[in-house]
This record gives sequence, C-alpha cells and structure tokens, in this order.
Amino acid sequence: MFLGTHTPRLDEKGRLFLPAKYRDRMAGGLVVTRGQERCLFLYPMDEFVKVAEQMRQAPTTSKAARDYMRVFLSGASDEVPDKQGRFTIPANLRQYAGLDREVTVIGAGSRLEVWDSTAWNSYLAATEQSFAETEEEVIPGLF
Repeated sequence: MFLGTHTPRLDEKGRLFLPAKYRDRMAGGLVVTRGQERCLFLYPMDEFVKVAEQMRQAPTTSKAARDYMRVFLSGASDEVPDKQGRFTIPANLRQYAGLDREVTVIGAGSRLEVWDSTAWNSYLAATEQSFAETEEEVIPGLF
C-alpha cells in the first residue's frame, strides 16, 4: 500500500527519483498515465494489469467507458526504474500534469500520484476543509 507525501524533484531530463520506500515495489516495472485533476497515476505493473482487466469488463457500448479508456490507456507509458530508482516521465505526460521541477508524490493506496507541487497545495487547500467536515458516508462501510 502506498501512503504518505513526498517531494522529490524532476531532473533536467524529466526523470523522477522514486521515494526510497517505494523502489522495491516498483523495481520490476511500472506504468505512468493520466489521472484526474491533472495529476499522473503511477502503478506497479501488476497493479496496472488489474486495472486494465477491470476496464476490459466495461461495456464497449458505453461511450463514456470508451472515452475514459482511450484517454487513460493512450497516455500510459510502461517504464523500468534504473538502479537509483529513477524513471523518465514522458514529455506528453509532464505537459498534461504541468510538471516542471517541483513535484509532490502522494500515496493513494494501490497507486502513487504525481502532482505539480503548486497544484497539489492548491488542491489540498481547497479540499481539506470539506474532508474535515464530512458528516456522511462517502466510501461505503468506511465509517
């Protein structure tokens, strides 16, 4: 499970150093793709295979499902981190997420999310209060 918040930097070649605590989990390969709110989703390869399998279950008669899969999968890039735990984020994905140098990597359970640090701080500021004030069940069975 991926947890926490980390603030690595992208190098001049667009490479990201994975936080040390996640390197072993990602050493066999990972997939980086577009996520919601203009962040990137980063999955270990085996977890991405599960996500792709769930997508295959979606009805191809659903335009919304087709649209989602097209955007999600067309932006996906499989990568293998080097011995130092770095991998290159393709230019099109860096552009999509507005990534420059300062990035924030957050644990989101089965995946990591990569955010432009300014965008993450704005998102968190806008949503933290509503999180604190949540009085009804958002995720079934959680509370």
